[in-house]
Amino acid sequence: MADVLNKKALVDVIAEETDVTKKSAAATVDLVFDTIANTLKNGGKVDIPGFGKFEVKHRNARKGINPSTRESMDIAASNVPSFKASKVLKDLVK
Repeated sequence: MADVLNKKALVDVIAEETDVTKKSAAATVDLVFDTIANTLKNGGKVDIPGFGKFEVKHRNARKGINPSTRESMDIAASNVPSFKASKVLKDLVK
């Protein structure tokens, strides 16, 4: 397997391992990613036992410094996606 697993490579692996067409595997991958994204967008959390948890975290507004001009700037509050690996996944990659 390659050092970087991109979407195309993931589709290829799923198609080969499950004996389905690449088109069907691509639709499945898209459905999984879209479902995770939409769940987070709607304020939910995604918990995949043995893999990890996806959730949205809120970052408060804060002051920052523009590194090129050294001027102070306001950074707006935002929501950001977050992933926390499960113990099983952490132990697997040790």
